[in-house]
Amino acid sequence: MYSFKKYCALLWLFFLSINCTKAQQNPVKTHLSLAEVWSRAEVNNKNIKMQDLRVEVAKEGVKDAKAERLPDIEAEGEYARVSNMPVYDNGLFHAHSQFEVVHTSYSFGAKAYLNLYNGHKTNLKIETEKEKMALAQEQLNLSLSEVRLKAAAYYLDLQRSYIFKALMLKDIQDQQKQLEEIRQLMKNGVVLKSDVLRAELKLSRQKMSLIQIQNDITIVNQKLAILMGERDDFYTEPDAAGQQELKVKTYPEYLEEAIDHSYEYRISEKETELSRLELKSVKANVSFKLGLFANYAYSYPQIQFYPYSIAMYGLGLSGIKASFPISAFYHNKHKTKAAEIAYLRQEVEHEETSDRVRQQVKEAYLRYKEAVTRIEVAKQNISQATENLRIVNNTYFNQLSLLTDLLDADTQLLQTRFDLAAAQIAAQLQYYQLQKAIGNL
Repeated sequence: MYSFKKYCALLWLFFLSINCTKAQQNPVKTHLSLAEVWSRAEVNNKNIKMQDLRVEVAKEGVKDAKAERLPDIEAEGEYARVSNMPVYDNGLFHAHSQFEVVHTSYSFGAKAYLNLYNGHKTNLKIETEKEKMALAQEQLNLSLSEVRLKAAAYYLDLQRSYIFKALMLKDIQDQQKQLEEIRQLMKNGVVLKSDVLRAELKLSRQKMSLIQIQNDITIVNQKLAILMGERDDFYTEPDAAGQQELKVKTYPEYLEEAIDHSYEYRISEKETELSRLELKSVKANVSFKLGLFANYAYSYPQIQFYPYSIAMYGLGLSGIKASFPISAFYHNKHKTKAAEIAYLRQEVEHEETSDRVRQQVKEAYLRYKEAVTRIEVAKQNISQATENLRIVNNTYFNQLSLLTDLLDADTQLLQTRFDLAAAQIAAQLQYYQLQKAIGNL
């Protein structure tokens, strides 16, 4: 009986493993453009969701700060049992007499306070919360830009890998045909067996490179799927890669746009403004407070005013209340100094951020121009490598050059084709990095 159950369990695990293997071998493939990848990432990416929630928290903070303009209203009640009250007529160490008291006491009522002036601290808090909300929004924009850049990098990496795969398959096909020709030459006694072995060795290396490229595609697909909030078996089929016509401005134009739109620069501006508001709020501690108050309560017994009465009574008060924190002149001194130093430090950090943004724009601009130049060089190299392979191929099969020369010429042509694809992809990625640096991604 036990062996039968064990057999059934093993059989179930076997079919489960087959199903899992089939699921891995048949992933969900979807053709997506880069814009569609960005759209999915913006909706499902976890980092963006967290930033969205931070913005929502900041919005609630603004509402909470505005609610402080409303009056403070409290309701309170009290019930107590009063003990006997001994009266020590002749001192604490002598006998006492007993004074009759009412043993039940209670009160209930409400009070309200409406702030009229407190050194504009309420307005400063509202303004501070608004700046925090604007800061959270800029951080969300920065996160969106970073996710788009990362998605673009993965997407372009996929395009490059698919190009490499196609080039490698074509090269393997050519190498197989070439190997058959070399084998035929060996049968005819024209070349040695070492030439066949070298050609077979190169072909096996190319096949191993093809496996590596396929693994690269699988790995990048998983990264892109996670970035879009999809399952691991979600495969993205990118658009056919090609050199795009990208509109490029001059460096001064990019720099001017970065000062106006760079997310990092805007975040630094908001942080500097928050430091300024914090300084004003600390300084406002040394200011008088003015407000309206009112309260009304029912109490029992009436022992507040003479003559006393063992009965419930109601009493209300209303008026205007003013106060001034004299101790704030010395308690607030060092707080103000610390806030001033923090504000100065934030201004220096803002200047440092401006320098960093300029450097990022300059580097991204030069790297993009370099990538564009590399494309033209790669195209020229392909022409030269193609002609070189043609010449060496003719000379080898006419027994005027060695097999190593032919294999090197094959490798050089394949490498130049790889270089062109890599340069085209790199130019697009550098363009997106430039757009991120200026706050336009």
